[in-house]
Amino acid sequence: QVQVVESGGGLVQPGGSLRLSCAASGSIFNVNAMGWYRQGPGKQRELVAAIFRGGRTNYASSVKGRFTISRDNAENLVYLQMNSLKPADTAVYCCHVDTLSSVVYWGQGTQVTVSS
Repeated sequence: QVQVVESGGGLVQPGGSLRLSCAASGSIFNVNAMGWYRQGPGKQRELVAAIFRGGRTNYASSVKGRFTISRDNAENLVYLQMNSLKPADTAVYCCHVDTLSSVVYWGQGTQVTVSS
């Protein structure tokens, strides 16, 4: 059984920072990419950032320069440091884990609200 658990969401003022964490545990093997998607109110789900096993990263254009993704391969952990947050960043952020066998696991999501 595989568990993917996010933490670190919350309410923050515009310009503030948050750090999201995601831990994948259980019978999970050959993890390739780990990352974050988000879905804001009335919006489609979008990729925020992903990091591959070798360290290559991919960011949505809307978060480049503000968000930083990192991971611990040995522990199947992934982090998202979010700085200079904007109200448009308000969304449920979900962690995803892609394996080399094309199996994808998802977390339940954590709410991030940016508001004054």
